[in-house]
Amino acid sequence: MLEWIVLIVAAFAAGVLNTIAGGGSFLTFPALVFAGLPPVAANATSAVAVLPGYLSGTLGFAKELRAFDRGLLIRLTLWTLAGGLVGAGLLMASSNQAFSMLVPFLLLGATGVFLFSQNLRAWAERNARKIAPYGAFGLVLVTIYGGYFNGGLGIVLLALFALWGMQDIHQMNGLKNWLSFALAVISVAAFAFGGLVHWPQAIVMMIAATIGGYAGAPIARALPANAVRWIVIIVGLGMSAIFFYRLAQGA
Repeated sequence: MLEWIVLIVAAFAAGVLNTIAGGGSFLTFPALVFAGLPPVAANATSAVAVLPGYLSGTLGFAKELRAFDRGLLIRLTLWTLAGGLVGAGLLMASSNQAFSMLVPFLLLGATGVFLFSQNLRAWAERNARKIAPYGAFGLVLVTIYGGYFNGGLGIVLLALFALWGMQDIHQMNGLKNWLSFALAVISVAAFAFGGLVHWPQAIVMMIAATIGGYAGAPIARALPANAVRWIVIIVGLGMSAIFFYRLAQGA
């Protein structure tokens, strides 16, 4: 019963965080590991748990997405699906031992991306169009990471869009949510086909995360944005420390 309570609370809080600032996977993945799932299966199940949030975010930016050239949007989506599938395949090929060794570094790296997101965006804007706009290479690299472990994915995507020369933040957020949703769908399909998803936990967490996503809107309006940002950073650093400790104990 304790494990189910932890999963529900973590998924609800993840839904809130994803609505406000992102970083929900900092909660869902560790909660699933705590509940006894092997690390690879926990990561796959976590991807299922946060999937509804990407869909609702995409629908919220439907107007901005319709403004995109249809052919360009299809091309970017296809590259995202390809990268996500490769990343998911790499995860499925990873042993739990190898993935466990990488997890603390992935969590810490994702937290660092979140911590320095403003600097990253500013750097990207200063260097806009120094890489090919809407190029496949950068997008595929980012989405391979997203298919393998998607912590901080949204921030990295926004930085990539800035490098492409995009400036309309609403359009950037719309594209980010759509590509994240496409990546999540192909990753979840691969994980389900590979038998990695623990469906009872995934379904319960999807429901809790969806409720948390709706609850996040009034919370976002009530809390200072900087306070929420630091909550995510503290959670990320705390989870990184826990997994580094687990890695040291395992060694």
